[in-house]
Amino acid sequence: MVEDMKKVFNEGCQIYGYMEVNRVSGSFHIAPGKSFSISHVHVHDVQPYSSSQFNMTHRIRSLTFGDPIPGKAFTNPMDGVEGVAPEESMMFQYYLKIVPTMFENIDKSVLHTNQFSTTRHQKAVSMMSGESGMPGVFFSYEISPIMIKFTHKQKSFGHFATGVCAIIGGIFTVAGLLDSTIYKSEKLLKQKLDIGKQG
Repeated sequence: MVEDMKKVFNEGCQIYGYMEVNRVSGSFHIAPGKSFSISHVHVHDVQPYSSSQFNMTHRIRSLTFGDPIPGKAFTNPMDGVEGVAPEESMMFQYYLKIVPTMFENIDKSVLHTNQFSTTRHQKAVSMMSGESGMPGVFFSYEISPIMIKFTHKQKSFGHFATGVCAIIGGIFTVAGLLDSTIYKSEKLLKQKLDIGKQG
């Protein structure tokens, strides 16, 4: 039994999956110990272990809210994030601001998903440091009431023709300015040469 307990502290774990949540602010976490509820309060029992021995170093390979964006030019800020615990019994807190996003393609297909930004805080929690809390990785999210809409549109032939005309007009304008400058410079130079011959 004691050897099994010692092995637990040298092991790591890989967590993956998904969950559906309501469109309201909330939180979820990953923490050691047995979890249960007392009077509608979520509690973790870490009594069988010495809480000062928990190493909460972690790597988040991917965290998304909603479907991934095809041909994704957008990156999720949590992808590849590493939280290294400089000491034992660290509490990592991630605050996520989620913005609902709608992508409308040229073919009028619509993708409803979310983008988000994040802020991270960490602290050591133990009786010695006087900091309250529990070792673990905690995520608190807040959903923005504003939606972003991206629409892909194909440019019309009129837009293309206007662009081409603007380029041609610009070339003629620059050529006219150069011609005028060269002509005036040549005329001025001739006048100076004529004055030099007379003197």
